[in-house]
Amino acid sequence: DVQLQASGGGLAQPGGSLRLSCAASGFTFSNTVMSWSRQAPGEGPELVARISKGGVNAVYGDSVKGRFTISRDNIKDMLYLQMNSLKPEDTAVYYCVKNDDRSRGPGTLVTVSS
Repeated sequence: DVQLQASGGGLAQPGGSLRLSCAASGFTFSNTVMSWSRQAPGEGPELVARISKGGVNAVYGDSVKGRFTISRDNIKDMLYLQMNSLKPEDTAVYYCVKNDDRSRGPGTLVTVSS
């Protein structure tokens, strides 16, 4: 079974940082494009960032460009999202997404508030 377990969410102050992690299993991680998406209360899902299979190429949503960095470890089957300069509008549930079939696991809640 495909498992995508996101972790690392929590409460952060505006301007602060958090690092999200996603442990992947049940598929060939190194051969799969991966993404982070988020969904704020009452809103639809939003692409945060996408990373190529080898980790060389990344695409970011306009709202997070220059603040967030996506990375991956194909040895450990882990996906990461470093979030800096957090804003209240970054508050959402963040999901680790397997791009080929859009499957995702339970998300992790990020709350940015003073």
